[in-house]
Amino acid sequence: MYSEILVPTDGSPASAAAIDHAIDLARQYDARLHALYVVDGAAYSTLEAGAEIVVEALESEGEEATAHIAETAADAGVECTTTVTTGTAYRAISDYVEEHAIDMIVMGTHGRKGLDRYLLGSVTERVVRTATVPVLTVRQPADE
Repeated sequence: MYSEILVPTDGSPASAAAIDHAIDLARQYDARLHALYVVDGAAYSTLEAGAEIVVEALESEGEEATAHIAETAADAGVECTTTVTTGTAYRAISDYVEEHAIDMIVMGTHGRKGLDRYLLGSVTERVVRTATVPVLTVRQPADE
């Protein structure tokens, strides 16, 4: 049913909550896992100085986050590819889905409600609304 599963990450506890689910599904369906980290460089373009340093630090964080997923997947016997890219997160995720024939997306959510969700926005919510494939959302445990 699923042969290519995407798990986008931002390195947060909310996205970490989705990793085990994504690996388990990939193992069950003998699917390849794709770990994706998106650096939104535009968010830091207004900095007068140091924007490059911030973007480089985020790229490094992305490499670490996706490498962690790949290691965890390998320990479970699941093949995993990693990608760190730049762009607007939900658009980059959508583009990745199309470019890599992704069958399912598994991603975390902070579980924000009301004004917090409205003010902060939600990459997960935008992906759910615009995705052309099934999206499994995993809520961050309340104790985190």
